[in-house]
Amino acid sequence: MTETSRKAQWFSDNERNWDDRAELHMAGNYCDYQHLLEDPTAISAELAQDIEKFGDLTGKEVIHLQCHVGTDTIGFARRGASRVIGLDLSEASLAHARSIAERAGADVNFVHANVYDARQAVSGDFDLVYTSIGVLCWLPDIAQWAQVVASLLKPGGTFFIRDDHPMFMTIGENISDGLKIEQPYFEQDAPMTWNDDSSYVDSPGAPRITHTTNHQWNHSLGQIVTALINAGLVIDELEETPRAAWCPWPELMEQDSTGGWHLREHPERLPPSVCDHRTQKLRAHSYSTWIKHFSRACTRGGVWVFRTVCFERVVLSSPGCLWPGRMDDHEEVLEAHA
Repeated sequence: MTETSRKAQWFSDNERNWDDRAELHMAGNYCDYQHLLEDPTAISAELAQDIEKFGDLTGKEVIHLQCHVGTDTIGFARRGASRVIGLDLSEASLAHARSIAERAGADVNFVHANVYDARQAVSGDFDLVYTSIGVLCWLPDIAQWAQVVASLLKPGGTFFIRDDHPMFMTIGENISDGLKIEQPYFEQDAPMTWNDDSSYVDSPGAPRITHTTNHQWNHSLGQIVTALINAGLVIDELEETPRAAWCPWPELMEQDSTGGWHLREHPERLPPSVCDHRTQKLRAHSYSTWIKHFSRACTRGGVWVFRTVCFERVVLSSPGCLWPGRMDDHEEVLEAHA
């Protein structure tokens, strides 16, 4: 099987899996979508925590990548954006998204496409490219994704991402003996393949997932940041916090007053999210990687003008072996960006 055919199979499996997830999710009040239908001014709780960071959206053009059933997407239309597009791999998800938007009176165009094909699937450029929570793990090539994001932005436009921290994905499923690093932290060619008939939310009587096979990839924080920089985006701030958007370990986590989750004991041990902001910034939220606002560099007379980005090379080495039997005798090198 060729590399192209392997990727096509991975995406096909994931599309069928997300078609089933859409039906499972919508069997209940997913993301409190009923409130969006009842209140014509309401936006989702997920979007509400970030919406003020985008400033006045009146007349702006916005695209929401990997939008699922569109509960966050309609909020951009309700905040005055003149053109809002939601794009997703799952047609079943988009069928629900269109129904919600129509009933909510929100003017949103939903497009069925792989995120890697987004540039070909939509016309024009955007003031804001948005994506949030549980998105990067479904993508095999972070550098290619970053190029797509950059291609969608107007000069000076903003990119925002909030997602699970890559360290979060390294933790194994069995936590009976504590949190253990079992999965790759860095992007790998081969995916982590799972077979599971459940999802991250559930409702009594909801249908089970029948297309259980799904494929996921992790990407290190350095790989994500570097990919975006190489695509021409500017990063002003990187923040990590001990708060998660969802609860993977009920035995170890508790919910805060805003609906987020953190480790019950010593939450400072693990960063669940990341976020970036700038008039172009990047922030991080522990358990979730918000790479917040990334902005595309402006052009003058056809010449790209970039903000100054400083690079600091940090070499970490140990005078002795910290974990005998678990480490090779070599030096670790990290590239840090300040």
